[in-house]
Amino acid sequence: MQLQAARQAVVEQAGELAALTPGRTGNLSVRDGDAFAITPTAVPYDRFGVADVPVVGVDGEQRDGTMTPSSEVPMHASIYDRDDAGAIVHTHGEWSTTLAVAHEELPPIHYMILAVGKRVPVAEYARYGTDELAANIVEAMDEADSSAAIIANHGLVVTAEDVETAVENAHHVESIAKNYCEAKAAGFEPEELSEAELETALEAFGSYQQPGAEGGH
Repeated sequence: MQLQAARQAVVEQAGELAALTPGRTGNLSVRDGDAFAITPTAVPYDRFGVADVPVVGVDGEQRDGTMTPSSEVPMHASIYDRDDAGAIVHTHGEWSTTLAVAHEELPPIHYMILAVGKRVPVAEYARYGTDELAANIVEAMDEADSSAAIIANHGLVVTAEDVETAVENAHHVESIAKNYCEAKAAGFEPEELSEAELETALEAFGSYQQPGAEGGH
C-alpha cells in the first residue's frame, strides 16, 4: 500500500476537523516524498479507512486510494511544491472565516501567533479547487513569511512539519481570531505586539518545551 503511514495519519486526525470546521467543509493532508495522502471529498470524517484515503502526487494526479480526493488538491499540491511542509490543514472555522469575509488579516495580538508567523495574511479570493486560488495562497504566505493564510471569503489554511502540529496551530489561529473578533465587537481596539516583543517571545519559546518536544507553554 502506498504511503500507508501518511494515510493512517489522515484517518487518525480527520476527526479533529470536526472541531475546527462545520460539516464536511475541511480537509487535511500528509506528505511523504513527492506525494501526499489527503481526506476524500464529501465523506464524513469518521466514514473512511486507510485504504480509502486518496494518495496524490505533488503534480496533482491521484495514484492510489478507493475514494476521490478533496476538491482542494490544487491548493495542497501547490503548497507542497512551494516548500517542505509535511502537512496541511484547511478549515472554515467560525472566527477565521469571519476575518475572511471581512478581508482582514490576523495581526499579532497574542504571542501564540508565532506558531505560524508574525501575522496571518489574507489571500485573494478565487473559486475553491482552482490553481488560481492555490497561487493566491502561496503568494500571501510567502509575502508574510507565514505558515498560515486566511482565504478571502473562504476560510483558513495552516501548514506544519507534521499533521498533529498543523491541527494544533489551526486551533491557535482560530482561538486568536476569536479573541480579535470579540474584542472588536465589544468596542475595543486590540493592541498589537511590537516587533521587539515578538522577537523576545520567539526567543523564549524554546524554554517552555521539554527536550525534543514541541507545543504548549
